[in-house]
Amino acid sequence: MLVLIFCGFIINADPVEDLIKTSGDADKYKGSNVLVLFDSTWVDVQQTGLSHFHIHQLFKVLTQAGALELRVIKVDYDPISADAEIRLLRVFRRNGDVEILDLKNVKDYAAPARGIYWGAREKMIEVGRLEPGDVVELKYFKKGFTYALLMDDDDDRFIPPMRGHYYDIVPFWSNHPMLEKVYIAQLPADKPLQYQFYNGECQSSLRFENGKHIYTFSMKNFMPLKREPNMLDFFDVAPKLILTTSPDWEAKSRWFYNVNEDYGSFEPTPEAEAFVKELLKDAKTELDSVSILTHWVGDNMRYSGISMGSNEGYTLHNTEMNFRDRCGVCKDKAALLISFLRIAGFETYAAMTMAGSRIEDIPADHFNHSVTVVKLSDGKFHLLDPTWVPFIRELWSSAEQQQNYLIGLPEGADLMITPVSPPENHYLKIKARSSIMADGTFEGSLSVEAEGQTDAAVRGIFIREYKSEWDKALEAELLKVHPAAVITQMDYGDPIDYLSGPITINISYQIKGYAITGDNEIIFTPLLATPFMSRAMGHLYFNTDQEEKKYGFRDRCSRLVELEETITFPDNFKPLLPDVNKTTSGNSARFSGGYRIKGNSIQLNQEIVLGKRIYEAADWNEFREAVKGQKKISEMPVVLKKSN
Repeated sequence: MLVLIFCGFIINADPVEDLIKTSGDADKYKGSNVLVLFDSTWVDVQQTGLSHFHIHQLFKVLTQAGALELRVIKVDYDPISADAEIRLLRVFRRNGDVEILDLKNVKDYAAPARGIYWGAREKMIEVGRLEPGDVVELKYFKKGFTYALLMDDDDDRFIPPMRGHYYDIVPFWSNHPMLEKVYIAQLPADKPLQYQFYNGECQSSLRFENGKHIYTFSMKNFMPLKREPNMLDFFDVAPKLILTTSPDWEAKSRWFYNVNEDYGSFEPTPEAEAFVKELLKDAKTELDSVSILTHWVGDNMRYSGISMGSNEGYTLHNTEMNFRDRCGVCKDKAALLISFLRIAGFETYAAMTMAGSRIEDIPADHFNHSVTVVKLSDGKFHLLDPTWVPFIRELWSSAEQQQNYLIGLPEGADLMITPVSPPENHYLKIKARSSIMADGTFEGSLSVEAEGQTDAAVRGIFIREYKSEWDKALEAELLKVHPAAVITQMDYGDPIDYLSGPITINISYQIKGYAITGDNEIIFTPLLATPFMSRAMGHLYFNTDQEEKKYGFRDRCSRLVELEETITFPDNFKPLLPDVNKTTSGNSARFSGGYRIKGNSIQLNQEIVLGKRIYEAADWNEFREAVKGQKKISEMPVVLKKSN
């Protein structure tokens, strides 16, 4: 009864119209295009875990841009595991008129897709022309969940994979100002619910009625979060509610193990057994075998998610399908690797993770990625990710460090986190010997060597281009420094053979007119103080003007950069070096660099160490000062003055 009274109140015309009148306009919410008057969700959870979602929203148009945003209403759903129905759409005009739109005009379209083609769809209806001051009211119904497994009758397909369980992750933030957000979950009394509210506070209550437990969560009058450059995902920093009836991570781990073992995802086939035997004929150690199998799956199974119908979701495609089709999403690449490893005699399992944001320690389903774990002779599990390591010299992508994961084990497992990868595993080392001429010509040679994720960034110069364009692609890196740059000699080996060793590039170059010259001086910036190879130094793209950060931030990966350049200059010139020498220290980041003179040459040395991928807001000062040290060298040129 409580839920019915609440929902009845918010759809009653008088309270809605009163709310519209007192809600304010664009003058009150400057810079905003839409005002959300309320956003309410009522979830009726059945004994099976099947959930009925009743959503009711009220939007006020503040500007013409807001009118454009609300001109079409869309409701996303996956027909394999969910259903959606728009039940009411009406417009309260600024002049007092009320229009109820004909729901016969609701269209059902295939949703845009890229890489994953599982048949997602959108219910859409055109609202038409709106003006500032108009209000749009929307009611729609959904049932089901996000993923699907093999079920029997029509309604069974909407029951979540862990039958009998319910979970949800509810963002309590908005891109628009919001007056009130309410979330109500009604569950059978014998179904205990765990929940926690993160990154903020909300009003909450629990009521008992007619054999049901009714949980209510609400939050009022909140504004959009202001984004910071390179900030963590909103799910890591913004208010959110997580609810689950799953008792612990161990239960979810056992379920994930059983659902794929019962389906037979990893059953070998004669063709796969013969193929693995051939692949491993020259393997000498267990790491040889693991590397060969991981990289074969990564390189040869293309990323393309083709739906197998009602089995799609958490169920990993089986060996026969994966080996035959050689395409799939992350879970299918992980599955084929598990199949291969088991054929080779390894103990190996599937794991779930969340690429992009943190998984809180409450067993809901905050997962979007599947990987592989293998137990080696050291008795430890090691992570493998065939999805993220094509043309990368790692078995587990360090772009996923500090990331939570859950292994599907028969005995169950707790939530874990991937370790930090040391910066020296992802080094960039450039050594250059150059000469500056009196006429401003700059010439010399250099070597580039990179490893780990930095190797991948440098190697990307080639592997993302046709082979016929490789020379031009490398030259383009130097042309970023100066449009007159010419590479006179180059050697970059075979970039496709990434497993043979870290990438090494050697080039000789000449840049006419590089320096600014006058009667008595030469002004130039050393090559390794320019953006050369900045593709492998993502930290240089950080905006260091911001003195403080409110939220944590992230880089691509931990990183070590060592730059050494020796520049000879004409005998009758004397260098005036900029005051840029700097050393910083810190646990998360540090920098050391500057110039020194040795005879008729200038030596520039720089070292920057960035210790991790995910940083706390408190790390910003160390990170900022280290990056500023490298940037300062690039901003202040060297001046050579002619001697008397």
